[in-house]
Amino acid sequence: MTTLSSVWPLFDLRLVTPRLELRPITDQDIPAAVDAARSGIHDNGRNPFSTPWTALPEQELGPNMARWYWRCRAECTPESWTLLLGIWHDGGFVGCQDVGAKDFASLRTVTTGSWLRQSVQGRGLGKEMRAAVALYAFDWLGADVAESEAAIWNEASLGVSRSLGYELNGTTRKTWGTEVQTVQHVRLTLEKFNRPDWTLQVQGHEAAARFLLSS
Repeated sequence: MTTLSSVWPLFDLRLVTPRLELRPITDQDIPAAVDAARSGIHDNGRNPFSTPWTALPEQELGPNMARWYWRCRAECTPESWTLLLGIWHDGGFVGCQDVGAKDFASLRTVTTGSWLRQSVQGRGLGKEMRAAVALYAFDWLGADVAESEAAIWNEASLGVSRSLGYELNGTTRKTWGTEVQTVQHVRLTLEKFNRPDWTLQVQGHEAAARFLLSS
């Protein structure tokens, strides 16, 4: 019998850390994701996202988030993919960690981005979830490099990067909503990775890897 997981095997992927569970966001998870975003992610006037989606009016935020989740699924191919992982902590949805790649078979490079609701920030969860996707990318998918970026003033994100062994990789100027920001690029290699002192538990990898990496 055909099941949704047999059609879309990414839904069975689970990454488990000491405090978190990371798994692909399903349609049933979207309301919890919207509620988490509406609860607040950052202070007013300091938007850490290059696309200022959190500044949308409340009635537009949910549809915009849903369109993004659906678009990432629709455009997921081995040549270009973005895996959107919801973050669960103490049984509640608290944020999102994405990991994506283009031409991964040749470049062996992933990029990441994330957000956490403000109520759980400052507890080291951002570092734990980034470490989880770095471990998955390096040890399970066979990546050589993980890249990220943040506005140069975003010390929380850049602090996570430094703690995991990312190195500075140049700056650029980008439009950031209606503003122009200086953006710091960071780069992590397998050799420089400061591994956590815990082991990542992974479920559903084989089918997910065939889906993401087959050519």
